[in-house]
Amino acid sequence: MTLTPYLIVAALLFAIGLGIALTRRNAILVLIGIELMLNAANLNLIAFWRFGPHPELMTGMLFALFSIAVAAAEASVGLGLVIAWYRHSKTTDLDEMARMKG
Repeated sequence: MTLTPYLIVAALLFAIGLGIALTRRNAILVLIGIELMLNAANLNLIAFWRFGPHPELMTGMLFALFSIAVAAAEASVGLGLVIAWYRHSKTTDLDEMARMKG
């Protein structure tokens, strides 16, 4: 198997995530789209590591693990903000969240 199928799957995942993040008004669905885009980046990191010149160095795996940690932190902070906003206004609509601007 070559690198090309992995890159195609990652590009499709990224495109789906971008489409979700740009077209949805629900904040939770936008967070899901962002997570899909981060997973596509992780797939690229692993694929380039595996088919790179030195797969024994584990550099791609380490980058992917750090990326997963950052994605988990982003998801927890984002979900915390959405829950706090929902408790305040009883909606997760992003247009309503624009009122938060000072």
